[in-house]
Amino acid sequence: MLSTARAVTSPAACAAQHQQHGGSRFVVFLAGDDGRGAAGSSSVRAPRPRSVAARAAGSSNHAVCLEAAAPWSMDCVAAPATVSYEESVRQVVLKQAALAASTTPRKAQHAGRDAGVLDAAFDRCGAVCKEYAKTFYLATQLMTPERRRAIWAIYVWCRRTDELVDGPNAAHTSALALDRWESRLDGVFAGRPYDMLDAALADAVAAFPAVDERPFRDMVQGMRMDLAKSRYATFDELYLYCYRVAGTVGLMTVPVMGVSPGSPADVETVYAGALALGVANQLTNILRDVGEDARRGRIYLPQDELAMAGISEADIFAGRVTDEWRSFMKGQIARARAYFKQAEQGAAELNQESRWPVWASLLLYRQILDEIEANGYDNFSKRAYVPKAKKLAALPKAYLRSLMPPPSSQRRR
Repeated sequence: MLSTARAVTSPAACAAQHQQHGGSRFVVFLAGDDGRGAAGSSSVRAPRPRSVAARAAGSSNHAVCLEAAAPWSMDCVAAPATVSYEESVRQVVLKQAALAASTTPRKAQHAGRDAGVLDAAFDRCGAVCKEYAKTFYLATQLMTPERRRAIWAIYVWCRRTDELVDGPNAAHTSALALDRWESRLDGVFAGRPYDMLDAALADAVAAFPAVDERPFRDMVQGMRMDLAKSRYATFDELYLYCYRVAGTVGLMTVPVMGVSPGSPADVETVYAGALALGVANQLTNILRDVGEDARRGRIYLPQDELAMAGISEADIFAGRVTDEWRSFMKGQIARARAYFKQAEQGAAELNQESRWPVWASLLLYRQILDEIEANGYDNFSKRAYVPKAKKLAALPKAYLRSLMPPPSSQRRR
């Protein structure tokens, strides 16, 4: 979808271009975006020990302890001007898909003394997921216990990471703190977790070897962007941010959710769809929170597209809902919907037991765009909120969608 490596006429034209080319946009990723990969890349790593909980048995600290590990040093290097972030991330997705295709899940073998600690760790992860993502938690109940627990562990790690820059103590988070948090991934992927919640994640990545370090490190890079960046010159830059803070979740979870055994679709299609869902969700968050972000001095909208639409920063800070703003928002919403459309292709090819939470997320988040429209595109003073009744109504719809056979299997006939 619309590469901002070159100029386009309008956001609406961008969305039209996306649909014309099948919506096949990917996104950049990693810690350093110059193609060299991040220090400590997971492409070569030692085997993961299968038993991890014993090392965490003595820890009851569920909070982030940023003083416990040595800093992880990593430069944030921009991609060369001749290579878009879109293309850089496409290469990452291809590598992640290849890794998934070459590995198979395994059941971790734990000593009896580890089982109790791990059970407590996963119970805690489930409780956090239930508290902060009730609908998603409910939809995970159809998954096998191994998959469900692993998804909870990944969710909790992502939430803890996000809270470093968007939680109650965000004002005290520094780049060094993020370095230290990222360095804990070394222990997770080596089977040396720092606390109980890390132990749950370590067990998950041991059971699902295709879960790779890179998306986790890329998400930390997204948090670094929030510390240092409050404007985005082009959509290509914004796409990088959306990938890092949300698209990475899809790359983390696809190896756990799995591809339907009856699906002839290639793994790349599933990964691309998962990535698209993360980007679509983040774009929706951005469009919903324009006013809230502006009050914090942040504008997560492409500066060049705002200029083309005749909208200034002063207009945004003043919350002016003009004809120009409404036209601009229509284009932004169309682009987000195009990503949701692409995400459907990947969701339909997942294991049937894993589809419900993905479809629930897709349908629920897409409704936020409808609410922005219902508010007359006033996302300065009105928050687009999906009523509880609509949320509940979306669950059976998502469930029915999850029961449909993969489209690729139907085409094969």
